Amino acid sequence: MKHIETLIEDGGEVTVGGVDDIECAATAADQHKALVMLMRREAETIPARLKRLDRALGLYYETGETVDEVNPVDD
Repeated sequence: MKHIETLIEDGGEVTVGGVDDIECAATAADQHKALVMLMRREAETIPARLKRLDRALGLYYETGETVDEVNPVDD
């Protein structure tokens, strides 16, 4: 989980737990903003969610694209 390690080494944080009305999520943020916010998928384990978080952080580091499954965007 090298991307999570990089984030934490750079002063960021990872949180696993409830977010507002969502029972369980995984989030990653740097000192300025949320980079990744993932909702728990059905029967998804915490290790699986952390791996998915790491992959999404890798996408952020490569492209600058954030992932937010928690706050739906109204079109």
